[in-house]
Amino acid sequence: MKANKVIINMLILAIGTLVFACNDKFMDRYPETQMSGEAFFNSESDLKQYCNSFYSPILPGANIYTDDNNSDNVDMSTLSEEMTGTRTVPSTSGAWGWGDLRNINYFLEHYNKAAISDTLKNHYAGVARFFRAFFYFNKLKTFGAVPWYSSTLGTTSDDLYKARDPRNVVVDSIVADLDFAIRWVSRTHTNTYITRWAALVLKSRICLYEGTWEKYHSEDAFGVSGSDGSNYLRLAADAAYEVMINGGYSLYNTGKPTQDYGDLFAMESADLGEVILAREYVTGLAAHNSNAQFISATLGNPGLTKDLIESYLTKDGLPFSLVSNYNVLEFPQETANRDPRLAQTIRTPGYKRRGGTTLQIPDFKSTLTGYQCVKFVTEAENDGNMASTNDLPIFRLAEVMLNYAEAKAELGNFSAADAAISLNPIRKRAGMPDFDINVASDPLLISQYDKNHDPLILAIRRERRVELAIEGFRKDDLMRWGEGQSLSKSFRGMYFSEFGNKDFNGDGMVDFGIYADPTKVSGPVSTIQYLYLASSPAVAPSYVLSQSDHGTLNIHPYQSRAFYESRDYLDPMPTNEILLNPKLTQNPGWEDGN
Repeated sequence: MKANKVIINMLILAIGTLVFACNDKFMDRYPETQMSGEAFFNSESDLKQYCNSFYSPILPGANIYTDDNNSDNVDMSTLSEEMTGTRTVPSTSGAWGWGDLRNINYFLEHYNKAAISDTLKNHYAGVARFFRAFFYFNKLKTFGAVPWYSSTLGTTSDDLYKARDPRNVVVDSIVADLDFAIRWVSRTHTNTYITRWAALVLKSRICLYEGTWEKYHSEDAFGVSGSDGSNYLRLAADAAYEVMINGGYSLYNTGKPTQDYGDLFAMESADLGEVILAREYVTGLAAHNSNAQFISATLGNPGLTKDLIESYLTKDGLPFSLVSNYNVLEFPQETANRDPRLAQTIRTPGYKRRGGTTLQIPDFKSTLTGYQCVKFVTEAENDGNMASTNDLPIFRLAEVMLNYAEAKAELGNFSAADAAISLNPIRKRAGMPDFDINVASDPLLISQYDKNHDPLILAIRRERRVELAIEGFRKDDLMRWGEGQSLSKSFRGMYFSEFGNKDFNGDGMVDFGIYADPTKVSGPVSTIQYLYLASSPAVAPSYVLSQSDHGTLNIHPYQSRAFYESRDYLDPMPTNEILLNPKLTQNPGWEDGN
């Protein structure tokens, strides 16, 4: 697998960088080289090499584990303009680039001349259309409705200045591309290349996104007139079901509920049983920064939020809100007897690094809230900058199962039989009891959402949040559910009942201390980690406790988060693009340029 990875990435690098280099403007043309339509596209090798150039720029990479940084799952040392609501309309935006689409459409205009069978040609056409669907999905999430282009354009083409196509036209065109890929792309199991199963997963993801978007935005400026999203929800459920029943995939499960979930994200080569498509990495050619992201003191200090931690059930499957005094428990008690995935997602008492033997408590230099992520973190030898080479899952079976469960619940027909093929296997891997479709209302869940308080739907959202934590889904989920208000709430860290020394590992030894006044510190400084609360806004981060001398950590007490319901579900259109093409309209709420 690793040898194949080297070859594949070298091909992508060589083709994508040396041959297809172009500016990120939609009207740019390829250089007149041996790769022109007249001299290339003659063999299967030509088609395969060209399609390899689509992978790197379009598929997610390290943003798989950093995209949650702009959600209510993570608190960062510096709040982005997106989180503070202070964004302004830009003159230009890299998100409005169209070069990748032109490369895809160029291929689709020339692939048919290859002297190979129609079946092979349709396979590669399906791969290209998969990437066109992925490209447009990213545009849809960012800007909403955009112009749909299915061909390359010259500098004098009138379509360069066309208006946005209706949102449903864009989505239906995406679905048509994926249906072609589902019909023609190879079914062979590989998480290195696009397969029929990857196309089905993307279809389930996109249709779930659009179905819930239309359902929860039906009464605002972002909605689609006359649609409740049910058609897309049915398509999402059907695509997911096909993968679950006929795909031949299974969750990674060796019968070790305290480690299987965590192991899945630390593998050098992604598990072929569960991972349907992965971003592959190899030492010396391509690496990422997952270890440094969660261990370094210089990469934003991401701390998971108490809101996320409270989403994990108890080990017997009960909501955490049913635990006595759940909201005033200190770290060792708060993390005891919880869903085993919690200890595979953050450092909890008794934590040891992979390959290590030393007990380690959360490091507040690296994680501001005290909840330090261990998901995607591998052995200490990979702690340097850009030194991680564990593969990153893009599509995995657990997401498919969650897509299916949510789509069925949103349609109002989720049954015990549906739970048995979707949620229960996910829970079984973690050693958790089966999902009860007669779930009772949970006040803690209700407090997290505004637009829907259906106990079943909220319980499925909780399953999704826990299983997919720090995989880049949470922000998209909040946007499609119309729950942007979650981003404006005060984010919380650990709870402390009082200042003083603590036993974080529960082994009877003091290993942590929290103080407002450094002169009050007691204990051996060399063996205890101390956290000192700042006394003024001039010190950053400015830790305070919510009740002055006790309470939850507040990392940004002198800053406010803001989310504007009438504006922030979509990004603003760059002003230069509107000047170049007056038919492009600005997104709702951004018309005044602020």
